[in-house]
Amino acid sequence: MKLKIGAATKIAAVVGAPVDHSLSPLIHNAWIEAAGLDCAYVALSPPAGGFAALVEGMRGGVMRGFNVTVPFKLEALALADTASARANRAGAANLLIFHDDGSISADNTDGLGLLAAFGDQAPGFRPAAGPVVIIGAGGAARSAVAALIEEGVPRIWLVNRTLSRAQALAAEFGQAVRAVAPDGLIKVIGDASAVINATPLGLGGGEGPAAPLDAAPATAVVMDMVYRPLRTGFLERAERLGLRTVDGLAMLIGQAAPSFEALFATPPPDIDVRALTIAALEAEP
Repeated sequence: MKLKIGAATKIAAVVGAPVDHSLSPLIHNAWIEAAGLDCAYVALSPPAGGFAALVEGMRGGVMRGFNVTVPFKLEALALADTASARANRAGAANLLIFHDDGSISADNTDGLGLLAAFGDQAPGFRPAAGPVVIIGAGGAARSAVAALIEEGVPRIWLVNRTLSRAQALAAEFGQAVRAVAPDGLIKVIGDASAVINATPLGLGGGEGPAAPLDAAPATAVVMDMVYRPLRTGFLERAERLGLRTVDGLAMLIGQAAPSFEALFATPPPDIDVRALTIAALEAEP
C-alpha cells in the first residue's frame, strides 16, 4: 500500500518508542484506502525526552492526531488540555486529537478495544456476571480495569509479581478491585468469569504467565493482550482445557476503530483488516 500525500492530505500517526513493529499504520491505511479518503497514517518515534516537544509542535497544525503507545500514554494525558471521562478513569491516553484552535483533547480507546474483542470472540460474555482476574498492574491492566468497572464487573482481582504495585492500582478504583500476590491466584481463579493477561509475558513466544488455568471454571474466557505470536502459549494452554479465548489482535483492531472515527470524522469501512494483519504477522521473520 503506497501512501499518496499532498498539500490537502490529512495526516495522523501512531507514536511510540519503539514503534517500527506497530500494525496501526497497516490497519488505518487500509481503512483510508477503502473509504477513498485523502488521508495518511504514519508511525513516529521521538527521541528520548522528545514526546512533549513533538506534541506541542503539532498544536493547530496539519496533523489530525496521534495514537499513543508505550511509553507515552501517561505523558499524553498530562499534555492534553481536555480529556474524556474514560481517559481520566484509565489515568492514561492512547489518543490525542489536535483541534484547529490549537487545543488538544485526550481519549482512551483501549478499554473499548478490550470490550470489542470480547464481544467479537466470546459472544455472550458479560462483565457484570462474575469476577475477572487480571494478571499485571501496568498501563494495560489499568485500561482493562477502568473499562470493566464501567461495565459493572462485581470484582476484579489484580495479580502482580510486585504486590505493592497491584495494591496501589487497586486503591485508585475502590472496593471492587483487590490486589493478590501470585501465590494467591489459585484462590481467586476458581470462580472467574474471565482471566486476562495484561503483561508482556509471552511476547515473542514462551508460555506466558504461570496461571493455573486448569482451576478456572469451564465457562471462563481467557484473554491475552499479547498478539506476537497471535496464538500465545497462554491461549494455547486455555484452548487445550476447552476454554474460550480472546486474542490481543482483536483488542488492537477494536481500539483502532473508534480512534479512526475520531481522527478522520468517519467510521471505518467494513473490510477484513484482521486478515491483513494476520498476513503481516505471518510474514514477519
